[in-house]
Amino acid sequence: MGLKELRYAAKVDLTKDPAALPYLHNRWHPDIPNCGTIKNGEVVKIECVDWTGGQIGNNDSADDVKNVDLTKVHYLTGPFEIETAEPGDVLVVEIQDVQPLQDQPWGFTGIFAKENGGGFLDDMYPKAAKAIWDFEGIFCSSRHIPGVRFAGLIHPGILGCAPSPEVLSIWNKRESELITSCSHMERVVALAPQPVNVHAGTASEDLKSRIGQEGARTIPGRPEHGGNCDIKNLSRGSKVYLPVHVPGAKFSVGDLHFSQGDGEISFCGAIEMAGCITIKFSVMKNGMAELGMKSPIYIPGPVEPQFGPGRYIYFEGFSVDENGKQHYMDATVAYRQTSLRCIEYLRRYGYSDYQIYLLLSCAPVQGHIAGIVDIPNACTTMGLPMDIFDFDISPGAPVKKIDMGTCAFASD
Repeated sequence: MGLKELRYAAKVDLTKDPAALPYLHNRWHPDIPNCGTIKNGEVVKIECVDWTGGQIGNNDSADDVKNVDLTKVHYLTGPFEIETAEPGDVLVVEIQDVQPLQDQPWGFTGIFAKENGGGFLDDMYPKAAKAIWDFEGIFCSSRHIPGVRFAGLIHPGILGCAPSPEVLSIWNKRESELITSCSHMERVVALAPQPVNVHAGTASEDLKSRIGQEGARTIPGRPEHGGNCDIKNLSRGSKVYLPVHVPGAKFSVGDLHFSQGDGEISFCGAIEMAGCITIKFSVMKNGMAELGMKSPIYIPGPVEPQFGPGRYIYFEGFSVDENGKQHYMDATVAYRQTSLRCIEYLRRYGYSDYQIYLLLSCAPVQGHIAGIVDIPNACTTMGLPMDIFDFDISPGAPVKKIDMGTCAFASD
């Protein structure tokens, strides 16, 4: 007896403007209409566009990254009503598979220009740049970063259920207060509701207008529901436990990644792709109280690229910045320094700093907080798998600097 073919809860059309597709949305709001219903215990396939909705092309220019319209992102597939789910329950999301779409077997990694959001190292690398990655089964390689090939730890960047009106109000109040208190800083610290380019599925124009005024942006993850957490280990076989705040849960998913490093250190730093995710949904009744849950929990799956013992090289960083200024227990400063140590090391082989920055964002690097108690310096580490290179990068091996070409840059 053959296996029953899995149902597609949603299929995307890459030839159409995502803002016209009724099963997509780009804000979090409890009143966005459901685009379908999934049974408790059902396994379905859900297709997703890339997070920009197709704004980035497979070419050798980063003008599209420089000019990306961030009022449109992220395009998520959903929301889906999960039968029997009620506020206070936990939605158990079991990721059974994630794959690129067959008619788009490539992805991209980008560095945003500083004026368009920048990234982790934007003070040092302010130009827009990108790399295109071609997929070959589980492996990927890039014409923009030669000498590298690795298996992807493929995963969704965004999983979440809709906020209740009360939770949405908490988000907006909390983030508005942050924007006000940080008005002296020369950078965007949070994104208030933005009524421009709102997409809310099949919502009426009146409802769409209200969602634009109230709806939360999808850029950050948030403790009450998860959202854009960009956790590379939420791959095949993982189970994610999500708090439910509204009847039916209103689950959405998107921002699929072929690969990503811990931290995704450039703002568009995973290998972003359009793809299909296969999920089993289960409802844990009264799960939030039973688990004492205030934020999502996950159990990683058994699928992960394997590198042998001693096949990582680790770089350390501390909370002393590149100008020699001492910071108190600042793990962000420390991880920035960790990244710079790795860039300096790989520069010796002929890669440009921008190529390395892109690579560290999307390759399966291991990022850790090593020390968080020894005042005044937090210590972080980044483990770089040496076997992703087709030459020996181990300490003491001969170093031959060769022409590594260039990543794609935006026009001046």
